[in-house]
Amino acid sequence: MELSVINIGNSKGIRLSKTILEKYNIQDKIELILEKGFIVLKPKTEPRKNWEKAFKTMHENGEDQMLIDDIFEDENFEEWK
Repeated sequence: MELSVINIGNSKGIRLSKTILEKYNIQDKIELILEKGFIVLKPKTEPRKNWEKAFKTMHENGEDQMLIDDIFEDENFEEWK
């Protein structure tokens, strides 16, 4: 695929089509990797983005309860000593 380099203020850049953005899940940021004569653009994801806010909301709504016990009746902690 050939893209034109365009002026963006005092810099230059490229435009990526909506199709490419959607196909490669590119949203707010990309990672630029320089590799032996190549420039690689890689989607930058933040998998835990906004988790803190979600956990706070869950707590406020009383939805942060354990689904299973963290200690089972038949557990023996002696073997870990």
